[in-house]
Amino acid sequence: MKQLVIVTKDADFSDRILVSDPPPWIVHLRFGNMRRADFHRFLASVWAQIESLLPVNKLICVYADRIEAFS
Repeated sequence: MKQLVIVTKDADFSDRILVSDPPPWIVHLRFGNMRRADFHRFLASVWAQIESLLPVNKLICVYADRIEAFS
C-alpha cells in the first residue's frame, strides 16, 4: 500500500481526516495567492520541515509565517 499525501488549499480535504479510515495525510496550504515562482520557492523552503512532521501527524497546516501539525 502506498502512503500518499494530499496537498491542497481546499478546507474540504481537512474534513476527510474525520471520516476516512485510515485518514489520509493532508498538507493544507493556508496562505494567500502568490506568483507561481514565489509559490514554488516558498514550498521548497519549508518542504523538509513538512516531510519531517508527516510520519506522526495527519494534518499539516502551512501558513506564510508558521507551520502547525495535528495528530
